[in-house]
Amino acid sequence: MFQSLHRGGEPLVLANAWDVAGALLVREAGARAVATTSAGVAWSLGAPDGDRLNRDRALDLVARVAAAVDVPVTADIESGFASKPEGVAETVRGVIEAGAVGVNIEDTFRGGVSPLRPVEEQCERIAAARQAADAAGIPLYVNARVDVYLRAAGEREDRLGAALERAAAYLEAGASGVFVPGVVDPVTVSALVKGVAAPLNILVGPGDPAVAELAGLGVARVSVGSAIASAAYAVVRRATRELLDSGTYTALEEGLGHGELNALLEG
Repeated sequence: MFQSLHRGGEPLVLANAWDVAGALLVREAGARAVATTSAGVAWSLGAPDGDRLNRDRALDLVARVAAAVDVPVTADIESGFASKPEGVAETVRGVIEAGAVGVNIEDTFRGGVSPLRPVEEQCERIAAARQAADAAGIPLYVNARVDVYLRAAGEREDRLGAALERAAAYLEAGASGVFVPGVVDPVTVSALVKGVAAPLNILVGPGDPAVAELAGLGVARVSVGSAIASAAYAVVRRATRELLDSGTYTALEEGLGHGELNALLEG
């Protein structure tokens, strides 16, 4: 079911959530699926983003979100919460047990000189994720994140070719789709759509092309990542500064009502 939601020209739009109440609000708004944001989850649990969150804590959040909503849930598992492929497989088994039907796996490498993992090493990690899902009998949607643009890896003129090379290798290893954050210009996005033999996911934020424009280019999935979480925390800071500096409360004017949120969680 989740796989079928990824259609070029009619993208799956994901407003990434980081807790149960947020996931319920996303669902209430009409979203066809719920995605977690690794950054938002980590921040809410007191950890920085970037493979710094404890795996069990992340999976606990995924389980609570999956239990709360009646649509597919896909989990951002960063680089797999593990240093070895077998650890990635263990994480994927935990994701499946938590009730999610999709994962994002990134190829950013924070433990070495290069900003990205070697292609062969990342393929082993994706293959481990696929094998774990197959063994569980779950058609897990493995969204392979290619961070060439996000991490500004290599020379600018070489990035499209490098991204396409990685995408092809990850699909061969068992990925279901490809996620290329850090690029939104129509020319490059169009080239990625044409060059990737699978659904393409693009990350968006303020000032970026609208969903309709990306749909016209053939994009199959559009997500906002940590942007909504960042906006929510900006309200916390803005409202607190206003309260302490001027003693006023205008930053709180658009807040949801206590009863409305309670009713949402009561079902």
